[in-house]
Amino acid sequence: MNKSELINEMAKNLNSKKEAEACLDSLLGAITQGLKKGDKVTLTGFGTFKVAKRKARTGRNPRTGEKIKIKARKVPQFTVGKALKTAVE
Repeated sequence: MNKSELINEMAKNLNSKKEAEACLDSLLGAITQGLKKGDKVTLTGFGTFKVAKRKARTGRNPRTGEKIKIKARKVPQFTVGKALKTAVE
């Protein structure tokens, strides 16, 4: 399911595609802003979004085989909640 299909599904409950799109954009924006601040965003039963730190490491260029340095960085992570996990099983 892509974003437009998700909006169409939400529109069935909200009676307006425009309202569904605004709602989804608002949710995604709030999650993004929370992660930018370094906060955890927990949706009980669904899961938790958080920012993890990756250490600097040495990698390899697959084309040349040359070793390269990969900088440390922050990456978003998602941990599945119990209700979602059991719903998928």
